[in-house]
Amino acid sequence: MSDYHPELSGYEPSDESRPLRSKRVTTMMRVVVVLGLVALVVPGILTTMQLASNTAANACRVAVARYYPFAEASDARFEFSGAGGFGWQCYSIDQNERQTFVEPLGIIPAAPGLETRGIRS
Repeated sequence: MSDYHPELSGYEPSDESRPLRSKRVTTMMRVVVVLGLVALVVPGILTTMQLASNTAANACRVAVARYYPFAEASDARFEFSGAGGFGWQCYSIDQNERQTFVEPLGIIPAAPGLETRGIRS
């Protein structure tokens, strides 16, 4: 058996002076990976925000119709320190454009329970 291996010609096992990939290729790979991660994460975040906003608006509309039947409109918005704490807050708007706090909808809004106000089961 011979010690000559043509597939290993030019291979230097102790060649530490030359990196495996150039700086340009490494930078391009990093840019592609970051763009790929952004392309995967951002649509999920935007979809979640839109779904939460629509759910909060619908839940607020139902709560305002139940507790303030003569209100002109409803407004659901996310507040960091609102009347109901951290999360989505529901306000009714009367004919003079005054806003009245109706109820907190929570961090993740859901359909409101239609129990009597103030009494939770």
